[in-house]
Amino acid sequence: MRFTQLDRIIELTEGESLKAIKCLSLSEEYLHDHFPRFPVMPGVLMLEALFQASMWLVRHTEDFQHSMVVLRETRNIKFGDFVEPGNQLQVQTNLKKLEGREAVLQVKALIGDQAAVSGRLLLERYNLVDRKLAPIDIDNFVRHKFRKQFNLLCGPRFESTGELDVPSRLAEINTV
Repeated sequence: MRFTQLDRIIELTEGESLKAIKCLSLSEEYLHDHFPRFPVMPGVLMLEALFQASMWLVRHTEDFQHSMVVLRETRNIKFGDFVEPGNQLQVQTNLKKLEGREAVLQVKALIGDQAAVSGRLLLERYNLVDRKLAPIDIDNFVRHKFRKQFNLLCGPRFESTGELDVPSRLAEINTV
């Protein structure tokens, strides 16, 4: 990820939900062009923040099993309020379904109690080796880098231990 759109993961319920924050500062590089006299966070970057929060929830739920977690589809995206420098964007994501290679999440981002953006995201997850795109070493390296970044975003209280019982947890999520 070139631009991290989350400053901190503040709450995580494994396999269920994640809350994170993004404090928008006037020093954000993209605000100089979008728009010079009325700087606001571009809608595509609000979506990126929603995706990143959703990706972290999926990665942590599966104990970083997959090197790739990508956005496949957005559904019912509704933009509400502008996000201006000085605002704190509160990003929330709820896991609705985790089946096969797909994950469906209900997402929203708020400024205070006003919705800035909401909708559904469909994510796809896989390993490069499974698609014969790279050797297993690359998958291991990518997973390691994402685990390190996750630990920076939320600190040691959510660190993955590798003791997650993924098959039973996935069955539990999919019966909801």
